[in-house]
This record gives sequence, C-alpha cells and structure tokens, in this order.
Amino acid sequence: MSSGYHTSWKVPPEHREDHAYRCAGRRMDLAQAVYGRRSTLGWSTSELAHRAGMSEEDIESIEESDVDPTLELIERLATALESDARIDPGSTPEFRFEERAA
Repeated sequence: MSSGYHTSWKVPPEHREDHAYRCAGRRMDLAQAVYGRRSTLGWSTSELAHRAGMSEEDIESIEESDVDPTLELIERLATALESDARIDPGSTPEFRFEERAA
C-alpha cells in the first residue's frame, strides 16, 4: 500500500497556507456549522430558509460548501439560527454557531 499523503489524508504544511485551501476550509466550516446548528434545533432546510429570508436552494448551497462566508451572511444565519457566531482563525474549525447564553 502506498504511503503518500493522499492515501492517509496528510496535507503538507505548505498546502495549508495556500489561499484556495484556506477559502475551501472556511466554506466547509460554515457548512458544518450551519448543518450542525440546524440539526440541533431539529429544523429542515426549508425552516431555516424561511427564518433567514433565503431560498431552500441557498441553504443547500451553503451546506454543500458552495458559498463563501461573508459577515452579512454570518450575521443573517446567526439571527435565524438563534445563535452567536464564533470565529477563531487559530482553532479548527475556525467557525461555529453556539447557542445564545440565557
């Protein structure tokens, strides 16, 4: 069996700093955060779309990592998901939604 990084999913450090790699990571973090919070709330994509004033296709695109996160989008989703948004470039994932403190 090959020991190349593709077979064991090891990414060389120089690739981790590539702009495209980091952008893809942010899209994936947003997708996971939206899906995770929506699932915790027990909502369908349709319910979240309604609450966010977006189309169901928009929510599906976000959850498929097809949308770059913007501050406006994050604020809109945080409000709709009744959550606080946490962004920490020093952690993995860099982005998450958290239940608002009571």
